[in-house]
Amino acid sequence: MSDVESHGIRRCVSRKSVALAQELRHARSLIVVTLSAASIVVACRPAVRVTTAPDVATAVVRSSTGLQLGTLTFDEGGTGVRISGTLKGLPPGVHGIHIHQVGRCDAPDFATAGAHHNPAGRKHGLENPQGPHAGDLPNIVADANGEAVVDLALVRPSSETSAVAGLLNANGAAAVIHAAPDDQRTDPSGNSGARIGCGVMARE
Repeated sequence: MSDVESHGIRRCVSRKSVALAQELRHARSLIVVTLSAASIVVACRPAVRVTTAPDVATAVVRSSTGLQLGTLTFDEGGTGVRISGTLKGLPPGVHGIHIHQVGRCDAPDFATAGAHHNPAGRKHGLENPQGPHAGDLPNIVADANGEAVVDLALVRPSSETSAVAGLLNANGAAAVIHAAPDDQRTDPSGNSGARIGCGVMARE
């Protein structure tokens, strides 16, 4: 190869290298601009707020003979759990209602529901200075037709972050209706008499 040919090749390679370097710089600029634009778009998007759905449970309440009395719903609120629903087929009058510490309702006496939900070991009764149990509730009233509209608040069911989750521990929980009024003072169940209705709590 002559000196002229060699010189021409070196000049061509040099020009190609310069052109390639310019293309690479241009490509890097495009990548930087693209990434910057993407960052701006992401930064300008409104923040997505992640919310957790409230814990909800229900309990189908049945009588000692298996008659369905109604369904109670347990919704988490700002200060605890709201219990709502309508029960039918009850004896007219005032009845005690409590949350018990075992999720079983074996008829006819519902003894398998255990004692009241009471993780703090307090005495029974909303009016008891040493109470109440975490599962204590105000009485409900059945009208002349045996219908009771339930709208109650369980204000301190547990120390758990989720109140419903605190009720539904390894043993579960049950809502129990009693034959007589709860006097809200007498241990262990306010002289509220026999258990005439029971429903096992379960998440929806």
